[in-house]
Amino acid sequence: MIVVKLGGSHALSPLLPGWLAAIERAAGRVVVVPGGGPFADTVRSAQPAMGFGDDAAHDMALMAMAQYGRALTGLAAGFVYADTMDAVHAAVARGLVPVWSPWPMLRAHPDIPRTWDVTSDSLAVWLAAALGARGVVLIKHCDPAQEDAVDAAFSAFAARFGGFVRLLGPDDRGAAEMVFSASFDAAA
Repeated sequence: MIVVKLGGSHALSPLLPGWLAAIERAAGRVVVVPGGGPFADTVRSAQPAMGFGDDAAHDMALMAMAQYGRALTGLAAGFVYADTMDAVHAAVARGLVPVWSPWPMLRAHPDIPRTWDVTSDSLAVWLAAALGARGVVLIKHCDPAQEDAVDAAFSAFAARFGGFVRLLGPDDRGAAEMVFSASFDAAA
């Protein structure tokens, strides 16, 4: 199994359908972690304007990921919403693509700092470790070599994960499919 984090910045991008199709071809072998996209952007802009703290913002950001995830399940056949580990495993077993929701599972999880230092990037690695996945592929809408391409907590989460981690940019669909195929071929 591979965890694929689909960046929320793809939500309004013309590249989204192509990424969904590439991921769907790996159904039964991948789990999608949605970014927060425009839903998390609303939280980011509302926090300073309204003045609520990081604790509330963290919960709202998890819900933003759930919203983007639910939207993805409405866009691609074979994508199903999964808000528990049992639902993730059941979807994979049925040859589907589970789109994982961290809400409410991670709301008060002791391993997850409740700050903007932890985003869907780190949560994808956390989920991969929890599932015993072979690896994580982060599909970014920016250049993955960019210094701030991942969140501040990412390196700590990645250091605890035993599998591979790949960062891909918006035009790396072919590379994603090769990573999926090579990883699964090696497992056979």
